[in-house]
Amino acid sequence: MSKARVPWKAVVGGSIGNMVEWYDWFVYSSFAVYFAASFFPEGNDTAKLLNTAAIFAVGFFMRPLGGWLLGRYADRKGRKAALTLTVTLMSASALLIAIAPTYEAVGYFGAAVLVVARLLQGLSVGGEYAASATYLTEATPPGRRGFASSFQYVSMTAGQLVGLGLQIVLQNSMSKEALNSWGWRIPFIVGALAAAVVFYLRRNLMETDAYDEEEQQEEGQAGRGTIKALLAHKKEALLVIALTMGGTVAYYTYTTYLTKYLSNTAGLAKETATLVSFCALFIFMCLQPLAGALSDRIGRRPLLITFGIGSMVGTVPLMTALGGVTGFGGGLLLSLTGLIIITGYTSINAVVKAELFPTNVRALGVALPYAIANALFGGTAEYVALWFKDSGIESGFFWYVSGCAAVSLLVYLTMRETRDAALSRAEQGTHEPVPIRT
Repeated sequence: MSKARVPWKAVVGGSIGNMVEWYDWFVYSSFAVYFAASFFPEGNDTAKLLNTAAIFAVGFFMRPLGGWLLGRYADRKGRKAALTLTVTLMSASALLIAIAPTYEAVGYFGAAVLVVARLLQGLSVGGEYAASATYLTEATPPGRRGFASSFQYVSMTAGQLVGLGLQIVLQNSMSKEALNSWGWRIPFIVGALAAAVVFYLRRNLMETDAYDEEEQQEEGQAGRGTIKALLAHKKEALLVIALTMGGTVAYYTYTTYLTKYLSNTAGLAKETATLVSFCALFIFMCLQPLAGALSDRIGRRPLLITFGIGSMVGTVPLMTALGGVTGFGGGLLLSLTGLIIITGYTSINAVVKAELFPTNVRALGVALPYAIANALFGGTAEYVALWFKDSGIESGFFWYVSGCAAVSLLVYLTMRETRDAALSRAEQGTHEPVPIRT
């Protein structure tokens, strides 16, 4: 295996924008418990959360369109151009949420503004995942790609941690009345400003050599990033959907839904539930590069299989136990157990998908199937969970998560190993790392 150095400039440049993207994406869910009442009439608290969760899910259903449009854009115009565009869209959506009027002022128009903002976020994130995954993978030499691409989930989790950290600060510096009234707008203003800064940083990134090599090829220029070109790799596209299914449901269960579950079901104070999530996610973030580096040594499939088995077998007892925790310690231990299990998926899923496709359709091949899987399973996870709870059969959701993991496990057991895949013609011909421009 190659011992070439990791191109940290490219890794950091790609990751910091991803962090802001996912800060904005997750902060909606993190602060939903405070702003739900601002956009819907008085009623059952769970019903209000169902409404805000439904709007959260709307963003996921925009992701396939974003995956198609921005994945195509990344394959035709470059990874850097796509990364810059996605963060621009995210900044605009965060600003819309920050200024959205309340139900008391304009009725349901405020909720309509939320929907528009979530549609923009879905469009952006649908392309961001693929552009970031493709950029991090292509910008890194063979033998280090698992490690480097794991920073996608490091940055995703860091974005969520910043959001949760800000929530903890606001919880301890503002009254509940102020938070419910206007304080929840602060994190969206922060997100909009941070995205504007990242826009400048991403404009200074260098394009990957794998894309530049493809750009110089006269053959197949017209078909780059098209659905027709993707259909030539139908098996790989279906593979991305199937291997994502279990991972995305488990990820959103133990991240965005966890704080609500600990508060709404276990009965922990919102402040305690938030602190549990923050501490567990911080440790989870630190584990990603370790697992990514391990995959560079032993392959991607062993980690995926470990996740599949752990999630299939462990979800029901873990979630049942979490529903009965009474304090910080028990909640942290059980939450961290679930996050350790899904590390086998999160640390390497980006690189696995990128390694399945050739350069001319790599971004679209990662973006569209992944976005479809997230729209069907990841984006609806929170809504499905709350629906089961509202129906009085909350444990049904735990079995649903286990079933999704079982389907993905079958894929992990039968798919090919991708660790040694060549990502460019240069690698195919020389088996040497493609040099990274700095």
